[in-house]
Amino acid sequence: MGQPIPPVTVVALIAAALATVVIGFYGVRLARTTSDFLVASRSVGPRWNAAAISGEYLSAASFLGVAGLIAKYGADALWYPVGFTAGYLGLLLFVAAPLRRSGAYTVPDFAEFRLGSTRLRQLAMVVVAVICVLYIVPQFQGAGLALGILLGLPAWVGAVVVAAIVIATVVGGGMRSITFVQAFQYWLKLTAVAVPALVLAVHFFGTASDLGTPAPPTVGERTTVDVTTDVVVQVSEPLPVRVTGTLDGRPVDGPVTMAVGEHELGAGTALVLDAGAPVPVVAGAPPSGEQWLEPGWGVGGTHPLYQVYSLIIGIFLGTMGLPHVLVRFYTNPDGRAARRTALVVIGLVGGFYLFPTLLGVFARLWVPQLLITGTSDAAVLLLPGSVVSGVGGQLLAALVAAGAIAAFLATSSGLLVSVAGVLSTDVLRGRVRDFRVAAVVAGLVPLGLALTVTSIDLSRTVGLVFAVAASTLCPLLVLGIWWRGLTAPGAAAGLIVGGVGSGAAALVTGLGGAPERVWGGWAAVVVGYPAAVTVPLAFLVMVVVSRATRSRVPADVGRTFTQMHAPERIGVGRDRERDL
Repeated sequence: MGQPIPPVTVVALIAAALATVVIGFYGVRLARTTSDFLVASRSVGPRWNAAAISGEYLSAASFLGVAGLIAKYGADALWYPVGFTAGYLGLLLFVAAPLRRSGAYTVPDFAEFRLGSTRLRQLAMVVVAVICVLYIVPQFQGAGLALGILLGLPAWVGAVVVAAIVIATVVGGGMRSITFVQAFQYWLKLTAVAVPALVLAVHFFGTASDLGTPAPPTVGERTTVDVTTDVVVQVSEPLPVRVTGTLDGRPVDGPVTMAVGEHELGAGTALVLDAGAPVPVVAGAPPSGEQWLEPGWGVGGTHPLYQVYSLIIGIFLGTMGLPHVLVRFYTNPDGRAARRTALVVIGLVGGFYLFPTLLGVFARLWVPQLLITGTSDAAVLLLPGSVVSGVGGQLLAALVAAGAIAAFLATSSGLLVSVAGVLSTDVLRGRVRDFRVAAVVAGLVPLGLALTVTSIDLSRTVGLVFAVAASTLCPLLVLGIWWRGLTAPGAAAGLIVGGVGSGAAALVTGLGGAPERVWGGWAAVVVGYPAAVTVPLAFLVMVVVSRATRSRVPADVGRTFTQMHAPERIGVGRDRERDL
């Protein structure tokens, strides 16, 4: 705090933002029709589309949050990068090609195509809008965190700046514009995370650090830690520390010894740790390096095994229901290209996640003070400058800063196109002007939420959004593509049950979570990790209600299935036409 801002970091941030605007302007020149704005006129090839999908999919949660959670929770947090990648395998096998062959423009358009119900289309539109808004919120919050750390700006400034750039880019050229931007941003993010990880790996092997020591992580020099949000930490041995702020509900200003056990630190508290002092960790996290390397601790709180399985279900299946990912497959020329796109994405995303995993390991070693604050998302931003001194450290930090801003911009752009697309075609008249109006409105709403709701770990927030997608659009797509017996009432009932259950859990967690002392252990953990309950429930409700309303199965279901599953060369498929 109070340290001068390296000019190279400012230059890197400005350069990344300007590159986004310039490339987006190039795309604006090619965007003329509603089809350009919604699906880039279905003309994007597999390799280009795969880079664009990877660019928008690798969000702030991937760039910052994964490393922070691995630093905090260790082995069990590895399910985040594994799940984020493996979800595309489900897309490849079950969704990509049939969805593209349906000829739909949006997920609500697919719902009407498959089940012939305008009411179901409207319900699906609401679900898509909710998922997109919930997903944009942590992107804007992450931007505020990043620019606050890098430039010392208030959190709201970063959120507003990123929102303004994203809205301008989407309003200017829609899908055609952001396709170019997101493909560029994937390679920028990969470079920005890979180079620091490889440099720090060389440093790691040169210092012979030991991750398996039984001692808690320690600081290498006298360190001041600023706590930005209320947090409960655990201390494994008596710890002399200087505290200025609130400790266990009472004001403290001076040296104290924190006893073994849990302690509550209030927002705005500053702790000074002497060199070699063990670092308290957030309650529920593994306290020692040895335990951190072992699975079974979960990701904080009670019932860790349930947490992990619920996390796996939500992330694996949630990928199949993310609107901004699904809309990308509409931009491919045909189903074969959509399947090839999904295959390439698995390689691109899997390669990327190797590096945040390394950075999470290094963060626990070299910036363990972040484990106190409860906001470990800053690990990737602070790590290079903490380990590499001089100009080299500043250059690495600047590169990471450029990658971070690209992460916020790319994902927010894709989400905004998705929600603007469904609003313009399902609420307004579907013209280019309507798309632009919808994009402005859809960008301002999550910005307002980002400035008012509680910020938690980015990957935790995004994990909740994945749970909502897995509980709603995933069952709709999987059953709609592979089960002839699905009916409109069954699909609607499943969307409502899954959406209300998972959405309420996400809302409660975003407002501060469910206190265990009030809700009880199981209730609190289910609210925090709802997918293991809400996903099977949504599938079950869709099947049961569809069985009870089997007379409502569309009469043309055979023709519909032929269009979705027959190869294009047979010539039975066609794109749905809209008044463009």
